[in-house]
Amino acid sequence: MTVAKIRMIIRQVNDFFVKRRSDHDKIYKDSEMEIEAFLLCDCATVSGGKLNVLGAFDIIWAKQMPAVHPTCAVVTRARFSKFEEGMHDVRITIIDEDGNIVGPDLKDNISITVPPNEDSISRNLILNIHGIRFNKSGQYRIDLSIDNQQVGSLPIKVREVPKHPSPENN
Repeated sequence: MTVAKIRMIIRQVNDFFVKRRSDHDKIYKDSEMEIEAFLLCDCATVSGGKLNVLGAFDIIWAKQMPAVHPTCAVVTRARFSKFEEGMHDVRITIIDEDGNIVGPDLKDNISITVPPNEDSISRNLILNIHGIRFNKSGQYRIDLSIDNQQVGSLPIKVREVPKHPSPENN
């Protein structure tokens, strides 16, 4: 066997594995759940399949600490492929900069069924939070997990409104 023939065989084998890897990556990518939106907002609704979001924010201003934020919603819109049909556990946790869970441990389940003529489907999930307490100003985060795998994280800042000096302190 000549060196040229051996090189040609090696090239063909390499091309075969590169194509198989490319096909595998395409199948894997097509089967991976995608987060299309993940927001903290004042409120949200779903109407006719449309996700309506009002007042998205990432800073909570408080007059004093500890602070209680009266109401907000964590909104997620995720796209699932046919490979991901079935029940999925969803969990939202709010974590302070020391790694402590703050507020309620929000859990829900969603059922995914992709219509026969479609390759994917989106699902909207709105989790309302009432009276969440922040003991101190600082950096917080909201983590989103689906089936015990973290798929998103939102940074949230809690800040105390600056106090203006009174005229008699000048």
